[in-house]
Amino acid sequence: MKKEEFISLLSQNNVVLSEKQISQFEKYLHLLQEYNKVMNLTGITEEEEVYEKHFYDSLLFSLNENMNNLSLIDVGSGAGFPGVPLAIAYPSLKVTLLEPLMKRCVFLGVVKDELELDNVEVVCQRAEDYSKENVERFDIATARAVSKLNILLEISSQMIKVGGYFIALKGRIAEEEIRQASKALNILNFKIEKNKEDSLPSEEDKRANIFIKKMGKTNLKYPRNYSQIKNRPL
Repeated sequence: MKKEEFISLLSQNNVVLSEKQISQFEKYLHLLQEYNKVMNLTGITEEEEVYEKHFYDSLLFSLNENMNNLSLIDVGSGAGFPGVPLAIAYPSLKVTLLEPLMKRCVFLGVVKDELELDNVEVVCQRAEDYSKENVERFDIATARAVSKLNILLEISSQMIKVGGYFIALKGRIAEEEIRQASKALNILNFKIEKNKEDSLPSEEDKRANIFIKKMGKTNLKYPRNYSQIKNRPL
């Protein structure tokens, strides 16, 4: 996907980028390419692939959704997906990039500063710890290529407001993960509202973006410590 196609596709879905925003995506691409030479951020570095498989893929779930003036936390942000593309595309969206590895947090801090993203905060902390300290703080939590759905739900559950959403960006194994997460959904007080399927322009592989609504408060004993979550998932 060339940059021009990326801009056009977003425009067709009511996301019209300004010259500043286009420049921010260009700077982000160059920072990814430069820092990836010395640290493992992504296996995708070619410009056209980055625009499609990182930038556009990160924004797919948000197209034709109301993202304005909300608070969003990107759990396990890594190289900044989907949080940074969302922060660029929706300047009124308050985005927290949550990442446990310090070297990646340093990179995210550089991205925030170089792109002048005043709507972004970088937090270097484990999600299950941060969740307990920030109960019902965010309208939306996202995660992309981090872990299985039942584990993601537990580590993110407390930080989402009642009536807010956990949005999981998944591949085509989504239906299997949804079935495996049925117990976690019930215990944590969440309900799957929709599974928004789409595909990237150059691929037939489906992308599943699962919208999971928080229906009521989550018991404060969750999330458990990570060893328990990993060894005895809900």
